[in-house]
Amino acid sequence: MMLPAAMVWADPPTDSASTLQAAPYLLAGAPTFDMNITQFREKFSAENPKLPINEFRAIDSNADEINLMRAASKINENLYASAALERGTLKIKSIQITWLPIQGPEQKAARAKANEYMAALVRTFTPSLSKPQSVTKLNKLLGNGKNKRYYAQTDGAIRYVVADNGEKGLTFAVEPIKLTLSETLNNGE
Repeated sequence: MMLPAAMVWADPPTDSASTLQAAPYLLAGAPTFDMNITQFREKFSAENPKLPINEFRAIDSNADEINLMRAASKINENLYASAALERGTLKIKSIQITWLPIQGPEQKAARAKANEYMAALVRTFTPSLSKPQSVTKLNKLLGNGKNKRYYAQTDGAIRYVVADNGEKGLTFAVEPIKLTLSETLNNGE
């Protein structure tokens, strides 16, 4: 179980190999969603009864991440949910679904199941989207992130992240972002 978590928790590389940056949710003052991991799981399960997520378990993390806690839940042998949480409140800074590709005749069904979970994750944080709309949005995001180790797209107060590591796995994440007023609005112009 630690291998998939290690893949998920590795800071995503930037497109520039010369400067590696930490994942946005690791930065000081990174925002959280207004729900903790237990509330997320309850909401997700109620809205998606055919897509169960087991209880999240804490994962040992670096001692230097005093404000961050990591947790994961094994969905099946090749599918995991994981989260970066604010220590103390357990509010979500980043929530991910990771699919580890399998070979053979089960691959297509396993990928379809992973996509169902990912689309449900989109709907959890953007409830105005219908099931077909969330599938379309997910497919566009996955298409844009295909063969990229890190792809991010901002949509309102949410950042969608795709980390496509080919045969090593695919991670889809949803993270909150801080919204700020532009300088002109702040200056009253």
